[in-house]
Amino acid sequence: MQTSNFIGELIGTLVLILLGNGVVANVLLKGSKGENAGWIVITAGWAFAVMSGIFVAQKFGSEAAQLNPAVTVAMAVKTGDWSNVGPFILAQLIGAFLGAVLVWLVYLPHWSITEDKGAKLGIFATAPAIRHTTGNILAEIIGTIVLVVASSSFYSTPQSGSGPLLVGFLVWSIGLSLGGPTGYAINPARDLGPRLAHAILPISGKGANDWNYAWIPVIGPIIGGVIAAFILNAFHV
Repeated sequence: MQTSNFIGELIGTLVLILLGNGVVANVLLKGSKGENAGWIVITAGWAFAVMSGIFVAQKFGSEAAQLNPAVTVAMAVKTGDWSNVGPFILAQLIGAFLGAVLVWLVYLPHWSITEDKGAKLGIFATAPAIRHTTGNILAEIIGTIVLVVASSSFYSTPQSGSGPLLVGFLVWSIGLSLGGPTGYAINPARDLGPRLAHAILPISGKGANDWNYAWIPVIGPIIGGVIAAFILNAFHV
């Protein structure tokens, strides 16, 4: 098989979600070795997940390694080239769905002994600490602006391979500093793909999918990405 942008985005996002949602499962599911390890472990796990996903995406053909529809839209707005938007977002959503399925399989015996339905959904999708539409969407917008603007600076000079590592540290920082209100989706595929997996999979004792909230981690990051693109273009950076 040939590598390609589509394959790179798909497999890179799969790895991102497998490791990212995997660390949440490790912390939240009953009987896991990492049960109750806490927020620091979750944010660190997501940082390493992002770093690994970017490296894998590049290895499998996507040099851009965006792994995030908000970033894909932001780069399209910034450059005026929309040719990759559809294929990239489709690949990212498929990869996110498949990564979530693998998390379910890895932790298969633990779902039935975990009673908390909200925790089970929280392994797949984000949820607000306080349900407040304006505050929640602002948190996602601001977090995504930081992601796009800061990460673009890591790739503005000739690289020594440190870009993915730096983006991982950035995601760690966003999680620690800005992730409290909503769980920092900052990536529509990261939330929507696994939420769909939660809806479809025969997860033991699962609850509702919280579709009433699901639009916020999709629309918020897209708005944030577009604003970030305007900021970058305004300063010609």
